Amino acid sequence: MTWDPRKEWKGYVAPTSFEDYAKRYERFFKMRRQGGIIELRMHTDDGPYKHTHAAHNAWARVWQDVGNDPENQVLILTGTGEKWMMGDPKGLNPKPAAELDPDHIFQRMMDGWKHVENFIRSIDIPTIAAVNGPGVHTEFAVLSDVTFSAPDADFMDPHFWLGSPPGDGQGMALQALMGQKRAAYHIYAAKSIPAPKALEFGLINEIFPREELLQRAWDLAHYMMKRPRYTRWATHNILSRHWKKAIAEDFGYHMAHQMLANVASKSVVPDPALLSDPRNPF
Repeated sequence: MTWDPRKEWKGYVAPTSFEDYAKRYERFFKMRRQGGIIELRMHTDDGPYKHTHAAHNAWARVWQDVGNDPENQVLILTGTGEKWMMGDPKGLNPKPAAELDPDHIFQRMMDGWKHVENFIRSIDIPTIAAVNGPGVHTEFAVLSDVTFSAPDADFMDPHFWLGSPPGDGQGMALQALMGQKRAAYHIYAAKSIPAPKALEFGLINEIFPREELLQRAWDLAHYMMKRPRYTRWATHNILSRHWKKAIAEDFGYHMAHQMLANVASKSVVPDPALLSDPRNPF
C-alpha cells in the first residue's frame, strides 16, 4: 500500500500481519505472497493435505485473516502433490454424531457454516483455484472466481453415498453451476465428475497439465494485478454476488438439514463396506 493509515490515523488498529497468520496456520497452509498475490497451498507435513476437525475449525478464521489484510489483492488456492485433499471417514467420525457432546455438535456445525460463509463474505479480492488432483471438499475450488484443474481431478460429492445429506456447500455449488437435474443425479448416485466432464458442465474453466497448473494460475493473477484495484474489487463483487445470495438464501438451510439428519439417523460413521468401494474419495 502506498497510503499507510498507521501514519495518519491515531489509534489505528492494524489487521493481523501476513507473518503472524502465515505462522498461525502453517500446519494446514503453506503461504507465500508476491506483489499483492497470496498463494495458500494446503498440505499435511508438506505432502497431500489430509482433512481434520482442527483444520475444519481453522478455515473459518484463515479466510477472515486473509480477507482483512489489505496487502492481499489476489488469492490463489491450491493443494500439494497429486491430491487436492484427502480425508479419513473413520478418523474424522469415530462415533455417530448423536453420541457427541451437544457443544461438540454445535462447534462442528458452526465450523462448517463459517468456513464457507467466510470464504464468500470475507474475501473481497479475485480468487483463483488450481485443483492439482482428485480429492474431497472441492467446494472452495468451484466457489472461486476462476477454477483451473489438473487432468485427473474430479469433483464428486460423496455425502449421500456416505449416509449424509449434501449440506456443506459442495451440493449447493453443483446445483448452481451444473444445473438442478444434473446435480441431483450426481449427488444421489455419487457419480464422479472427472475434469473433462467438469469443464463441459461449467464447474471449471480450464484443464492444464499438473506441472503447468500453478504457473497458469500465477500468470492470470499477474494479469489481474495490472488492472486498477477498484476494478479488481468491483469485478470480484459482481462475479461473486450470486454466491452471496446463495449463502443468504440457501446455505443455512442445507447445513441445518445435514446436521439434523446426521444426529437423527446416527449415520455419520460409514458402513465399513463403503471404505473399499472404488468410488471412495478418501
